[in-house]
Amino acid sequence: MDVTRRKFLKLSGMTISGTFLGGVPFLNSCKTKPHKLKRTIEVTTICPYCSVGCGLVVAVRDGVVVNIEGDPDHPINRGSLCAKGIALYQATTLNDMRPKGVLYRAPYSTRWREISWDAAIKKIANRIKRTRDKTFLEKEDNFIVNRTAGITGFSGTALTNEECYAWTKFARILGITYLENQGIRGYSATVEGMENAFGHGVMTNHWIDIQHADVIMMIRSNPAEDFPVSFKYIMKAKGGDARLLSIDSRFTRSSSLADLYAPIRPGTEIAFIGGIINYALQHDRINRKYMIEYTNGAYLINPEFSFHDGIFSGYDAKNREYDRSSWAYQKDRKGVPRMDVSLRNRNSVYQLLKEHYSRYTPERISSLTGCPEDAFIRIAEIFTSTHKPDRAATIMYSMNEDQHAGESHAIHAFALLQLLMGNIGVAGGGINALKHEANIQGATDHCIHWHSLPGYLPIPETRKHPNLDAYISKTIPSANDPMSINWRKNNWKYMVSLLRAFYGDAANRENDFCYDWLPKVSGAYGNVDVFNNMGDGRHKGAILIGANPLVGCFYNEAAAKSLENLEWLAAVDIFETETSNFWKRSGANPRRIKTEVFLLPSSNSIEREGSVTNAGRWVQWGYKAVSPPDEIRDNLWIVDNLFRKIRGLYERDKGARFPDPILNAYWNFHDDGDAPSPHMVAREINGFDWNTKKPLGDFISLKNDGSTASGNWLYCGSYNDGCNMMARRGMKDGSNRLGMYPEWAWCWPANSRVLYNRAGVNREGDPWNPAKRVASWNGSEWEGDMVHGGEDAAPDMMNPFIMLPEGVGRLFANTMTGGPIPEHYESKWSPSINILSSQNNYPILQIIVNKHVKPDSFPYLATYFRVTEHWRSGAMTKNMPWLSELSPDIFCEISPSLAWEKGIRNRDRVEISSPFGRMSAFALVTGRLQPLRINGRDIEIIGIHSHFALGYGRGRPYYNNINLENNEPIAFLVDINKEE
Repeated sequence: MDVTRRKFLKLSGMTISGTFLGGVPFLNSCKTKPHKLKRTIEVTTICPYCSVGCGLVVAVRDGVVVNIEGDPDHPINRGSLCAKGIALYQATTLNDMRPKGVLYRAPYSTRWREISWDAAIKKIANRIKRTRDKTFLEKEDNFIVNRTAGITGFSGTALTNEECYAWTKFARILGITYLENQGIRGYSATVEGMENAFGHGVMTNHWIDIQHADVIMMIRSNPAEDFPVSFKYIMKAKGGDARLLSIDSRFTRSSSLADLYAPIRPGTEIAFIGGIINYALQHDRINRKYMIEYTNGAYLINPEFSFHDGIFSGYDAKNREYDRSSWAYQKDRKGVPRMDVSLRNRNSVYQLLKEHYSRYTPERISSLTGCPEDAFIRIAEIFTSTHKPDRAATIMYSMNEDQHAGESHAIHAFALLQLLMGNIGVAGGGINALKHEANIQGATDHCIHWHSLPGYLPIPETRKHPNLDAYISKTIPSANDPMSINWRKNNWKYMVSLLRAFYGDAANRENDFCYDWLPKVSGAYGNVDVFNNMGDGRHKGAILIGANPLVGCFYNEAAAKSLENLEWLAAVDIFETETSNFWKRSGANPRRIKTEVFLLPSSNSIEREGSVTNAGRWVQWGYKAVSPPDEIRDNLWIVDNLFRKIRGLYERDKGARFPDPILNAYWNFHDDGDAPSPHMVAREINGFDWNTKKPLGDFISLKNDGSTASGNWLYCGSYNDGCNMMARRGMKDGSNRLGMYPEWAWCWPANSRVLYNRAGVNREGDPWNPAKRVASWNGSEWEGDMVHGGEDAAPDMMNPFIMLPEGVGRLFANTMTGGPIPEHYESKWSPSINILSSQNNYPILQIIVNKHVKPDSFPYLATYFRVTEHWRSGAMTKNMPWLSELSPDIFCEISPSLAWEKGIRNRDRVEISSPFGRMSAFALVTGRLQPLRINGRDIEIIGIHSHFALGYGRGRPYYNNINLENNEPIAFLVDINKEE
């Protein structure tokens, strides 16, 4: 008889988790197996592209990949893949575009030459030590800082969690504070906006859960093309009569399947959502009981708080910042926030919101955004229908929301709306940030950036946190409400356990667990700062691991010039990139560029083992299918060998600058072999008892006395009792049958699949919607999804948002630096004025512009878009013949009216100019873009394909990602003309 893989498992009585593991030969002689798969070994791993986290099955014969297909047993993709996943086959050893060995470019040289790994590691280690010793700063104004200003580091977000952790640990031990990754440039606004509203800055639900929504709002996102596999769950929801809303400046493939499409001007999302909030408040379409119990809507605010003509109380115009004292809660004698559950008090958050958003009328929203008034009202009606307890809506947004002025406030506006509806903590609800990198969540969790440590522990600041006691006292918020668990009070345990993991036996009570060894920051060290420091010569060297920052800068020609001032650059990547090849770019003269460049060829995702975390916080393990070519190494091997070589240099040099953290670091990533083991790194991330070395089962076990070590408290429980929980493949669904699959992989925190699920029930413990129960209280214990924090506490004993000191969601976020209530402002070079107030631009915005950039006026508005065939900067996909054939060059979309005005025909070459440079592209004349009526005049919008940048196409293109350093979307203003 014909026997499929699934039938075989059933007939043999073997479980999936116990049989189909990576590296195990599988059904080699099954007669139904296609001819091309005979005599192959099948290995499971995770797709390295977007953050959906699809499973792959890699077929290997004689050490060569012969086929890659979707994993039919994976609960998310169930065998399906997008074009990129299918074409991953071409990223293997058969790809001729990969470097054959280490490439070295000497100062002023015009070409690469190959050198050995030993020579490269030795040279780079010497460069790092020389630069560190030369630029190391032990004190600043008598405060201990122990940092080096001479080295900066960038990383990608396709690294495994184990590689991310090794890299961030490496950087902190050396004293590097200038750290960046694609996650911080792409999603820092999500972290700030949602963390200040809920407690965590992450997707609240997960991909499979989208199918349970009654309304899905895609705002400035296009999941059909950017996250194709996720769209199956949108279509499942539509099959259950869900309404799909598309709000975008382009009519996309996602829009074509929507029940209602509304055009919107980029950068006006706060106005649009504010209009819906006003509609909900004016028509009493809110979940009033949820709002009173689980948000600060009934809290009373300081009577001195005010808002007038675009400015909140406490504004300091000279320094462009707010004193937030007038935004504080009124409190009783015990320090508990005062409330008015009747919601009539004029100082209640509810009344303040009503007054604030009363200006956001449909007429004004239409004039600001370009959305027709009738379409806006219809969308507001549909979305606010989910204020009823038995209905839920989810919001899906992508990087467009993270990359414009006031981006974090736009995310807070989404959160505010969802809290009013009662859509947080319930099935089919929440906010789903569509993240564009396979492990952008994991890279962010391990905090490869300047402003936090693994697990989102605040980075020590020079003057604010001079010692460990000061750090703990100033990073743990106070909470006097007996119903608030205030989980951040455990930061002490997590910080001490992290210090133990970093510095081992050297960390003890007597020396504050080596707290002084951690590098301290004295300001913002973001993307713009880093490149300006390079240009000014303060940064001498840079380390890039899977990163291509020139394609992430909106001023990349200026950034490329800054790289010319470096003494050395070490880039680790699968292919050559625009950044590693900056000295080759059009218009550059290599003979005048002094930078010494190393390109260390790294393995791809199917050539290494480790875990990645998808946007829904599912931490999944991928197995190594094949070994990379002989002269290619994985990122973990490179970081490990660099550190051990550097440590050897410091052991021999008795006069080196502050060698203590390097010489005493706990660096134990090897098991039995010569190569570092991802399992050893995973165990350290999870945490263990320092004396017995036994893995810990959960973060409740972490201590503040040095008896436990943990590289990231959020991941404690992912590798416990010697069991790799991330590698689990159990297909049993949860008791609520909602597609949570609690035995598949592992999910932080504590394997909880829906965040804030305590809010999914009323105070009696009954689900708001019994038909879609996430969790429930049976009178003595919780059932359903894992409830994190106070698992034994009944719903009426504890507030659900445990990471916030109030324990409730913040409609009024008095911790946001730009204002407690989202307010619309225009960007500095906006084509319109702000009709909501005379305050045109963000009051606190510090305009940070690279000194090489000279802005000018440009008549059109631009937005960028992605295509299914390419991924991010295109570093991988442009080297795949199948994908390059499907989408071979850069193009832009323009409306027929703009084409007629400019004399441009379809497929003409055009030049697009911005304040930061020029680019050349093919023109695609399409009705998908139409001019929008903004404040009485028509504004044309140009859509720009975002996967090509310096070194590709003709001319000197700029890449139109918008800088996240609290800057404005100045690159979104452009001009366009037909090329001569």
